[in-house]
Amino acid sequence: MTPIRKGNRDLIKDINRNLVLNLIKNQSPISRTELIQQSNLSAGTISNITSSLIADGFVQETGEGESSGGRRPVLLRLNHKAGFVIGLKLMEQTITIAVTDLDAKVIFHQVFPLTIDRPSPHPEQVLDAVIQAIENALTASAVQRSRVAGIGIGMAGVIDGERGICRYSPYFSWRDIDIASPIATHFDLPVYVENDVNTLTIVEKWFGCGRDIPHFIVVTVGRGIGAGIVMNGQFYRGVLGGAGEFGHITMMDGDPPITLEQLASDDAILHYAQEVIAQGDKHTTLSTINHLNIATLTQAADEGDPVAQNLLADAGHWLGIGISTLINMLNPQLVIIGGEGVQAGHWRLAPMREAISKHVFNGLADSLEIVVEPVGDEAWARGAASLVLGELFKSPVLK
Repeated sequence: MTPIRKGNRDLIKDINRNLVLNLIKNQSPISRTELIQQSNLSAGTISNITSSLIADGFVQETGEGESSGGRRPVLLRLNHKAGFVIGLKLMEQTITIAVTDLDAKVIFHQVFPLTIDRPSPHPEQVLDAVIQAIENALTASAVQRSRVAGIGIGMAGVIDGERGICRYSPYFSWRDIDIASPIATHFDLPVYVENDVNTLTIVEKWFGCGRDIPHFIVVTVGRGIGAGIVMNGQFYRGVLGGAGEFGHITMMDGDPPITLEQLASDDAILHYAQEVIAQGDKHTTLSTINHLNIATLTQAADEGDPVAQNLLADAGHWLGIGISTLINMLNPQLVIIGGEGVQAGHWRLAPMREAISKHVFNGLADSLEIVVEPVGDEAWARGAASLVLGELFKSPVLK
């Protein structure tokens, strides 16, 4: 028999430790006996691993469980305060930061203005602003820097997550800019960068509706429209990290072609609203609104404005057609629809559901669940923090 090399033994130990840690994280509280049963590891191995995890501060003993006879088992749980992670969403005008514990519970959240030269800021200026915002968040949250495990960054655009590079940013007109390295160097921490919609998908996979669901899609609706895709339990990013640019699918041929974002996004709705105002339509009160945005337009719809109602309904209809295309292509078990845009409520969502029901191919809707989750600033940053948590709990084989 060929002896197991030291490197292989160390990898096996790491795999076993990761397996036990994830069982404790996902099923707390859990006893050592249950860990033996569910991991198929020996009692001695479980004893050594749990002792090591307790010594390192990742796991705590928490009371005793029920016994069918004999000694009551000691229960174990993940120590969520053993470490902290930082997540941020980089937007055109703001930097949203969240500090979370190991269970993605937000313990600090703040939105910082992004003060830079416009319209084409130098990348160094933006990254300096990001670094300063993180410094401010660390000070305000009073988290010990030695207990911070890493930094996650979500931003719109095509992102090469493996290298931490922004291949294209619609907000800053960047191409092939290294985001991760300067921030990692400054803080001496691992930094992970991902498309912002994918960060929401990650938090849903680890902590939300997508937990234990092997096939699901997250669709976000706001200024733009995007999708995060999980197939066979794995994220699908595409060759260049550009998978999920759902808002750019062509809905109508033309020169140029008309995309889903041009029909169903918040920006599209407001654009059409401004056209109606310019035409002097007397059937609407939209021209009397001082600050027209999705919230005020939805309020006008709630108060009976027929133009506002139709604008939201049309956007919902086109969104439903687009989502039905995703469902027909990928056959998911679950579609999570989130983002600031879904706060427009039933004016948008009822037509969306109707269009999905009409256009999904026969049979594909039988095992399909659709969940609507309005998303605010904190959730985006929490999603970015989950980038780090995903790496912390990932199997060594996948790293």
